[in-house]
Amino acid sequence: MKKYCLALDLVDDPPLIKEYTEWHARVWPEVLESIKMSGVLDMEIYRYKNRLFMIMETDEMFSFEKKELIDQESEKVQEWERIMWRYQKEMPGSKPGEKWVLMEKIFSLAELESH
Repeated sequence: MKKYCLALDLVDDPPLIKEYTEWHARVWPEVLESIKMSGVLDMEIYRYKNRLFMIMETDEMFSFEKKELIDQESEKVQEWERIMWRYQKEMPGSKPGEKWVLMEKIFSLAELESH
């Protein structure tokens, strides 16, 4: 199993943040299916103010390129992503059009203790 951590900023507007949170309480089945088909075993999203942090646990076959291809094949996933852009904004230093950015792991208690 692999673990990826990503970050994203939301538009800093409390009513929009509330709407975004509500959308994620009822994610469309097609979006969930696309996530699972790409090899994501579990996904969690945490929020602090307008900053989001996502943890994805994936199978060994997962790749971001594979996920992108699967997402591109689904009109419902593309519609979901268009809706989500209303609430999301690019992270400082990200590429144009890039949403979630991969974070670098700098500490692991388990790895430190195993040495």
